[in-house]
Amino acid sequence: MKAVFLLFDSLNRLMLEPYGGKLLETPNFKRLAERCVTFDRHYIGSMPCMPARRDMQTGRHTFLHRSWGPLEPFDNSFPELLKTAGAYSHLISDHYHYWEDGGATYHTRYNSFEFIRGQESDPWKVMLTSPIERIKEKYHPSQNDPNSKQNPYNYMINREFIKEEKDFPSTLCFEAAFNFLDINRTAGNWFLQVETFDPHEPFFAPEKYRELFPTDYDGPILDWPRYERVTEPQEQIDELRANYFALLTHCDALLGRFLDYFDEHDMWKDTALILTTDHGFLLGEHDWWAKNRMPMYEEISHIPLFIHHPDFASHAGERRRSLTQTIDLMPTICELFGAKIPDEVEGKSMLGLLERDEARREAAMFGYWGGGVNVVDGRYTWFCYPNDMKNQDLYQYTLMPAHMTKLFTVEELKSASLVPPFDWTKGVPLLRIAHKSKANTKTHSYHFPEKMEDTNTVLYDLESDPGQTTPIDAPEVKKRLKQALFRLMTANDAPSEALQRMKEALGE
Repeated sequence: MKAVFLLFDSLNRLMLEPYGGKLLETPNFKRLAERCVTFDRHYIGSMPCMPARRDMQTGRHTFLHRSWGPLEPFDNSFPELLKTAGAYSHLISDHYHYWEDGGATYHTRYNSFEFIRGQESDPWKVMLTSPIERIKEKYHPSQNDPNSKQNPYNYMINREFIKEEKDFPSTLCFEAAFNFLDINRTAGNWFLQVETFDPHEPFFAPEKYRELFPTDYDGPILDWPRYERVTEPQEQIDELRANYFALLTHCDALLGRFLDYFDEHDMWKDTALILTTDHGFLLGEHDWWAKNRMPMYEEISHIPLFIHHPDFASHAGERRRSLTQTIDLMPTICELFGAKIPDEVEGKSMLGLLERDEARREAAMFGYWGGGVNVVDGRYTWFCYPNDMKNQDLYQYTLMPAHMTKLFTVEELKSASLVPPFDWTKGVPLLRIAHKSKANTKTHSYHFPEKMEDTNTVLYDLESDPGQTTPIDAPEVKKRLKQALFRLMTANDAPSEALQRMKEALGE
């Protein structure tokens, strides 16, 4: 078997033409849908970036036990499992979070990897004597916050070295992929993951794509929305959205080059292709920008998925309504290569769905660590929040105590205690570390619950209200979804305090 996994970041499903998008043209996503089975009810699991990737690699939900952090020693990782089946795995990525403390054990699971530099706040280029004040003047004041968790000045400096389309990290990712395929496509039994940070913010695209979306905005560079409510005047809203559209158009063009390569070398006959994203992104819908702060609306949680398999080529262009999730990628990839799927895996292989549509699960759960535990059944979504978000009994369970960009502090580690194994840690006990940041909400990132807002337990009917604008009160639906939610949490061996706060919130 040979397989390519294309992973984009922050794809808003509703911007893609195969999913009904009408705001911009995405012809190559349309081409892809014609070659693939398209999944209409595919949802995230854990949020945001690295928690989602832990779900992808392990086939298990992360968010009930842990926020952003490395893979653990007891985790099953599909690239390592592929090795047991004699398959070679290679990662090409410009997603710089892999090279931070909180992502440092992911890329090393592959046989080999390539890192493309320069995205967002990647500490790449150095200008110690640079005229930083002059550079800062190019950017809107909202992108000049020195207290931002995302270092805006790294981005500003990196951008000084990205002049032409050929210089963009995403372009270089795909060039590296073509190089890998030129050398290795006739070999057998390999897995190639091509992963670009785009269209994640900041929305910096080659000028030829930006010119396709003119606006009335006439000011400094404005391409990085804050993780806040929408308060900007209309011309700034239009500018931010236009920059996302331009970057998504660039992604569509890169995908087109990849499809051309598959066509030119007739790879459809012997190579599987999977394309998805880690999560979506709000572009002003629900009066919010981005993610992490607000409820996990459809624009964030309901994501695109396309799968081509040579053995099921006769089903190209078909669609599936089966409820699937990010955790299903791992067992799917394992089954592709004949690798044994470990007992700890919660996900379900999707290969059978390529032949026929069928119900696989009654409901799916997703969420952030310390936030709501959300449940969807394909028609209804229920956002279920703890009663008191700012005073929760919260713990991280880990043997790899690292946050996104730094190790746990000594003060945090003083609270650590060794606790018995969960049923998925292979008999290994863990450190239980208390959440310390709630005393000062200015000292932590948006990945912690104190920054979350609009934390109301509400139910939406996606059939009658796909935009999730009007919550409903349907006691029988809530009863059914509550039972499903607790079954899912129990199957995940959720920490006792996580179960307890949901029981208190839902009156169990």
